Amino acid sequence: MTTQLPFPQTVPLQVPLLLRALSAQGAIHRIRTQVGDDAWLITGYDEVRQLLDDDRLGRSHPEPQTAARSGESALFGGPLGNYDTEKADHTRMRRLLQPHFTPGRIRALRNRVEALTGTLLDDLAGQAQPCDLNSALALPLPILVICELLGVPYEDRTRFRTWTQAAADIHDRTRSEQGIGELFAYGQELVARKRHTPGPDVISRLCATDGLGDDEIAMLSMALLFAGHETSVVQLGLGALLLLTHPDQWQALRGNPALIADAVEEILRAPGKGGGGIPRYAHTNIDIDGVTIKAGDLVMLDNGAANHDAAAFPDPDSFDIARRAAGHLTFGQGARYCIGAPLARMELQVAFGQLISRFPAMRLAVPIEELRMRSDVLTGGLVELPVSW
Repeated sequence: MTTQLPFPQTVPLQVPLLLRALSAQGAIHRIRTQVGDDAWLITGYDEVRQLLDDDRLGRSHPEPQTAARSGESALFGGPLGNYDTEKADHTRMRRLLQPHFTPGRIRALRNRVEALTGTLLDDLAGQAQPCDLNSALALPLPILVICELLGVPYEDRTRFRTWTQAAADIHDRTRSEQGIGELFAYGQELVARKRHTPGPDVISRLCATDGLGDDEIAMLSMALLFAGHETSVVQLGLGALLLLTHPDQWQALRGNPALIADAVEEILRAPGKGGGGIPRYAHTNIDIDGVTIKAGDLVMLDNGAANHDAAAFPDPDSFDIARRAAGHLTFGQGARYCIGAPLARMELQVAFGQLISRFPAMRLAVPIEELRMRSDVLTGGLVELPVSW
């Protein structure tokens, strides 16, 4: 019997039992995606790390209409890009975006992120308890930051958040396509505004770049808007939950703030997930552990399972902020390593550094078993995170 994604997860943060059993059997597994298509699931750390940076895999497919799909999302549920030019197109895209996410630019933004975080925590301190930490901090902070970086009006957040959530829908392709369309149209509006009144922001700088048309700028900008806040919202919520359910680690970080960088890497590594990871298509036959993946096959690179491979991370299910977890695969690997990783790391460091300092007695307000995970969107995450202090 073929195993089908997603794997049931009874408790947030814990690796699903079925995924744990599969990983114990080996690194490669025949599965079905949530829409019933055949795929390969790769769970071993070494194998996932290698294949994430393997030119024999890509996001495109020579016959996209008949390719297996990982879900109904129009963003990541099926093939993306031109099969003949994917590598060159991806290289060009990174060349255009990388200058806007250099370490220097991120350092320059840190003071502003610290100020935004402080304001949100001031507001949190005045709210009635228990309070949803997701809506108080995890959601607004990444949106505020990406708006500041791109030059997107924060007052538009309800509009574009609605569209990004629709675009990420993994069950309704029509809704996903409509969300992408609305988001792109909004990007076109922003580009027109920046052409007329440029500012010190990424969209304005892209508008000043030779060889870029307005539609391409709109597409790139909205991709950054989506990726720049959706995943950070999830990581902030899950990271807070990890710390709150491990009070010894919370207190260790409170007692030694210098551990914040290592703590963030462990927060990025530790959550157990069961959604299948990163989709790729084989562009040629690939042999792994005596198994042949045929050209055109869908391959799911489960970076979450890889992050819990005991061969790479001893005692992988323990949460230890002193662990050297910098080799985790949450941001990918190699040529497709997440451009926004430095920004995400900085946001997490600032947010948790201030949260623990300002609210040293914070605690989870409900049993962890009562928390619900989102299963309708690509990025998943907590529905809410009730806390008291």
